[in-house]
Amino acid sequence: MTSSVADIYTSLGGAVTALYGPRHGGANEAVLKMLTEIGSVDKIPEFIADVKAKKRVLMGFGHRVYKNYDPRAKIVRSIADDVFSVLGREDLIDVAMELESIALSDEYFIDRKLYPNVDFYSGVIYKAMGLPAEFFTLMFALPRFSGWLSHWNEFVVDPDNKIVRPR
Repeated sequence: MTSSVADIYTSLGGAVTALYGPRHGGANEAVLKMLTEIGSVDKIPEFIADVKAKKRVLMGFGHRVYKNYDPRAKIVRSIADDVFSVLGREDLIDVAMELESIALSDEYFIDRKLYPNVDFYSGVIYKAMGLPAEFFTLMFALPRFSGWLSHWNEFVVDPDNKIVRPR
């Protein structure tokens, strides 16, 4: 966006929009929706069977870079306990923890190197904080703003910049 000499608002809006969706910045929202649809711990075996039969998708597991347990997921999981100690326990955490436990001990998921990623617990934390799911992508984007602003600033002041085209 910036390479077309768009203003800062358009560039940042485009960057946030590029994050949106269940495969990236909206993944934690998709996890929360999945956990809500599962509803309770006793429904997890049926959900797991549907995932194995390719009828459902297990959101919040797997990562393009991390082929083992996402180290960020461990940190976010421990932060969840801190948040719950202040705000009260979110009911969906029990479904999330049991789903993780079952998936981490099931050969189907182990063979496919599917481990929880950073999105698996973050949506439950945001829900406990009272944030509407529509805000989740923006929460994902906020830490990136300083970098985006720096790139925008560097690009617009460089007299030799050229339009960037996807390859």
